[in-house]
Amino acid sequence: MHGSYSRGPASVKSGEPRVPTAIAVTSADMALPAQDERTMPAVVLSGLDQRPLEHALTELHTLTEQHGYLVVVCSQATADPVVRRLHTLRSLLESDRIAFFRPPELPPLGVAVLARQLRQLASCDLSPGVIASAGRLLTHYIHAGAVLGSVARLDRVPVGLKAHAKSWMPGSQFAVLAHPEPQLVRTGPGATLKGPEFNTWMLVARGQQQTQGDWVSGLAGRWSVHGLREVPLPAESPVWWGTGRMTEFCSHLADLSVLYQLVASVRQTTCHWCGLDVIGDRCVFCSATPPGHEPVAPRALEQRTPA
Repeated sequence: MHGSYSRGPASVKSGEPRVPTAIAVTSADMALPAQDERTMPAVVLSGLDQRPLEHALTELHTLTEQHGYLVVVCSQATADPVVRRLHTLRSLLESDRIAFFRPPELPPLGVAVLARQLRQLASCDLSPGVIASAGRLLTHYIHAGAVLGSVARLDRVPVGLKAHAKSWMPGSQFAVLAHPEPQLVRTGPGATLKGPEFNTWMLVARGQQQTQGDWVSGLAGRWSVHGLREVPLPAESPVWWGTGRMTEFCSHLADLSVLYQLVASVRQTTCHWCGLDVIGDRCVFCSATPPGHEPVAPRALEQRTPA
């Protein structure tokens, strides 16, 4: 079935405009609204596990022919049948032009933010390998958490026995930071979480409990965020956090010039296996590790407000 699909890189004739690398998500609620007029639209690969295999195969083949390269960003809460279907499709296409990026530390709203940042970078003059590997670098600058009505089923952030016991008390609420450094506090006067040391924007997504948004608004003030915007809660968020009684939040860099400066300032190498330019210690497309390359450390940001 897959014999007719081409494996080699898409050819671009001299003088033709560059086609941006496609950034894909696995559901429409993970495709955040564009940050600016340059942000590339997300490719939504919805219902992959429910459609006939041949249809999904044709869709991915068409995308790689049109864009040359495809980066699929999904969370650890993405349903296993969807993840298995993605790997099956990539294997049948015999393509190393399709990359999967599934950051283990980020909850769904943080993953949606990261996908949008890659969509912003896709509009720039960056190679596909650099855009794909930029995801690991930009993850360092995302602060993602939630205010939860219960931590009884939270297994992605360390939770002590005392917090587990208190979570069964009526009216209990907990503020949890999942990334970059796990933190958990019981909400109340004076309770806070350690935030970024650089100015950011914050997104808020409300679940079943609406009152938690007030605490998040206070946190945004303590973190001195540049602005706060509300978006719908991703469907995967209750699965990731173990409860629907929640308000998820994510503090992030929004300015394209800052994102580009971060990525462009990191030393690039050429993958010895597939020949793509990459940053970091692993090619996201072919998974090869450049020999003798040191892991990329996140670069410190200056205290400033993005324009």
